[in-house]
Amino acid sequence: MLEALPAHQVRVENGEFDVDDDAYASIVRRVLEDEIGTGEGANFVIRRTFRGEIPGFGRSDALALFRRLLAGERGAYWTYVVRLADGRTLVGASPEVHVRMTGGRGEREARSVEGDGGRRAGTVVMNPISGTYRYPEGGASAEGLLEFLHDRKEVEELSMVVDEELKMMCTVGDMGGTVIGPRLREMAHLAHTEYELRGRSSLDVREVLRETMFAATVTGSPVQNACRVIERYEPLGPDGAGRGYYGGALALIGRDGGGAQTLDSPILIRTADIDPGGSLKVAVGATLVRHSDPRGEVAETHAKAAGVLTALGVRPAPVRPEGQGPRPRLADDPRVRAALDARRADLAPFWLRMQQTPSSADEPAAGGLSGHALVIDAEDTFTAMLAHLLRTSGLTVTVRRYDEPGVREAALAHQGPVVLGPGPGDPGDAADPKMRFLRALTAELVAGHRHGLLGVCLGNELIAAELGLEIVRKDVPFQGAQERIDFFGREETVGFYNTFTARCDEAAETELAMHRVELSRDLVTGDVHALRGPGFAGVQFHPESVLSRDGAALVAELLAGVLV
Repeated sequence: MLEALPAHQVRVENGEFDVDDDAYASIVRRVLEDEIGTGEGANFVIRRTFRGEIPGFGRSDALALFRRLLAGERGAYWTYVVRLADGRTLVGASPEVHVRMTGGRGEREARSVEGDGGRRAGTVVMNPISGTYRYPEGGASAEGLLEFLHDRKEVEELSMVVDEELKMMCTVGDMGGTVIGPRLREMAHLAHTEYELRGRSSLDVREVLRETMFAATVTGSPVQNACRVIERYEPLGPDGAGRGYYGGALALIGRDGGGAQTLDSPILIRTADIDPGGSLKVAVGATLVRHSDPRGEVAETHAKAAGVLTALGVRPAPVRPEGQGPRPRLADDPRVRAALDARRADLAPFWLRMQQTPSSADEPAAGGLSGHALVIDAEDTFTAMLAHLLRTSGLTVTVRRYDEPGVREAALAHQGPVVLGPGPGDPGDAADPKMRFLRALTAELVAGHRHGLLGVCLGNELIAAELGLEIVRKDVPFQGAQERIDFFGREETVGFYNTFTARCDEAAETELAMHRVELSRDLVTGDVHALRGPGFAGVQFHPESVLSRDGAALVAELLAGVLV
């Protein structure tokens, strides 16, 4: 096919980034201090855009660019050229699956109720990619890659997006799933670390596509609040537009030979967006986390844009020493494989094995619980993962947003455990309507709910505040941090996503003990990791996270205690 495509060089004029390097570094600092540092989220992807003009742009230019990407880029999931109805052209080489589905239910199949055992199980695949090894001028090396693989910032960055996309998989993979990896994706100018999430779903492919918009790898987490942060920090274009197609998805939807639905969708990144007049946009973003270095994130955006900009002739192609053959795969080095395997060893086995919720009342649940749990979502869909853990413990689960009409009345009248879920924001902010509502609801539940109460992260802070403990902002955010803690006398490895925490000294702990309230806390800082008392319990960490090694067992244990 390459021989049939035009081979001329596309000419770009007046090319430059809309946000220069210094300004982008300044944005990174502000996001770290004013968003991650104040509890607004764990990570955020902030875009900058290379803009230019292609004189006399036409179809042959689009095809020539497509040819150069096919020949020069490696490791892409899709390499594509798309002509849209409005005359706009997209040419790109995206490394990342947005979502893929095979074996979906047929057109005339009604969606079956859960537990009938007869649902068609389609296979859904998501592919979170994060963490970027930028090849140095002298070329990639196993030693440089190993340094990258052991970088805590890069490890946490990937773990966070895995958690965020597991939230989506728990919604669309309603019949169970698993986490595969990590793996290395090697491209022409850089390499990424990635996982594959594989689930079984009874949903229609259109529902799957809708429920997975938009990927955390191009927005941040929690996704809802990340979109607000993006609106605050990303510049609008000359036409007043925002991201456009960047971070969206292409999709091929169809049927296989047996009539089952199919879906294949890459994320729209590493793409040239060209309007009919030849105006060019190449949008790129860096994932900002608590350990981000502003200059390093600037360099990452240049590396991510390199594939498309090289194909456009804006930057030179990598120079390979004369006589040198194809570069060997870095992933074939035994040291690299060992480093990737070591990352997997730190993750929760619950998410690494194919598992599913009980499909009938006769099938025993792993946690041995029964009843109906109501989960209050405070704008973080970690609640989808929590709900999955609760179902595997034997509970029926309903998830409701805190701002749904009637949620207070439903929580107070609920004849089963209520779970106060995580969410962004400062729990002490009296000007925040969400926090005012949740503080009031927590007070009523602690005082009067007799069917069990569990708080997770923000929910734990709300319960602790009701017990009279001080809620403080941590000196260093714990967003995406895996830590070993003392959990009521034994060591546990758990994942934290918090900027705020309850804090307690020895005197306050003694006072609470007189009221049968037990704390798990850091003896040096006083930070409260968990608490339990008559009819209630709370954890500052996220037991549902892939970073919490035995999170499912901890949830079952705490709920068994409050349901006595």
